[in-house]
Amino acid sequence: MKVAVVDRTSELGEVGAGLQIAANGTHVLERLGLGAELESIGFRPEAATLRLGQSGRTIFSNPLGEAARARYGAWYYHVHRADLHRILAEAASANSNIDLQLGKALTEFVENAGSVSAGLSDGTSISGAALVGADGIHSSVREGLFGKDAPRFTGNVAWRLLVPTASLPAGLIPPHATVWTGPKGHAVTYYVRGGELVNFVGVVERKDWQVEGWLESGDISELKRDFALWCSTVHQLIDAADEATCFKWALFDRDPLPSWSKGRVTLLGDACHPMLPFMAQGACMAIEDAWVLATELGKADDPAQAFPAYEAQRKKRTARVQMAARANAKRFHKGAPAGQIATYGPMWLAARVKPDLLNKPFDWIYGANVADA
Repeated sequence: MKVAVVDRTSELGEVGAGLQIAANGTHVLERLGLGAELESIGFRPEAATLRLGQSGRTIFSNPLGEAARARYGAWYYHVHRADLHRILAEAASANSNIDLQLGKALTEFVENAGSVSAGLSDGTSISGAALVGADGIHSSVREGLFGKDAPRFTGNVAWRLLVPTASLPAGLIPPHATVWTGPKGHAVTYYVRGGELVNFVGVVERKDWQVEGWLESGDISELKRDFALWCSTVHQLIDAADEATCFKWALFDRDPLPSWSKGRVTLLGDACHPMLPFMAQGACMAIEDAWVLATELGKADDPAQAFPAYEAQRKKRTARVQMAARANAKRFHKGAPAGQIATYGPMWLAARVKPDLLNKPFDWIYGANVADA
């Protein structure tokens, strides 16, 4: 099967920050022959930890690493988005059936008898048996299929930073996937690029910034004000950051789409199931989508016949992740003592009495392996 991959970026560089690739995503990348490459770019967190943002107190710390691999059959990784893009692009470039075209954006598409034609921003056009829109939350393919969407502002603004580990006191940030909870906000910290960088994402409840784009530069002094009441660990991390790595974006929510496809055109990843980042599964869901879609296309004589089977396998699962991410947005923002005790008390107790209870809510996500389905 010949495939053309068109991307609007002119070069694959240092765009974005950290991604979490849990076992369900690792399974697929390993089946694609990228296990060694993933290991070379990834960082294996030792635990998933929940801490109170203001005091720094640990609520629980649940083992990952070997424990997660034993439970789910694959490693849990933290990676830099640019590093993942690089190993995928290298694999695509080495495949003679894949034509990777950079610096071109889709401007329009038309379905013809037995094919789809697409116009590109450089004035050229391209055609094929099907079109897959994997063009993100502002998908032009989705808009072409179903019209403009109407996302809802969540009242949350997200910040992100990448901080060189060498600029931090030794041991300041543990080698964990850590969520720091707090009043009307939370933060996430973890290592990427093999431990060379710390990825920080901070989310606060604000209504004065409603730009949905994760390439908007941020002001570190403003970020400091948003996290002024948090513990010294968070302060030290922010203080060590370079302004050039500071970005912010408003978080918008969308309901699951009733359909992803029309005729010979379908959607994949954030284009069809954009989700809030509070389950760290956006990348993994897109990776799973790609495997299932490729599998169904390989079975069908006509792409239009493959798309319903692809949707049937993916829509329920991705919608469930979307809803779980939405729920976490509230779970992480407990400030009043009563709310913290009611929400985090059972987690604290479970970690001490029966730690396995902390894993069970995630088994349906991490334990899935679409590559062996």
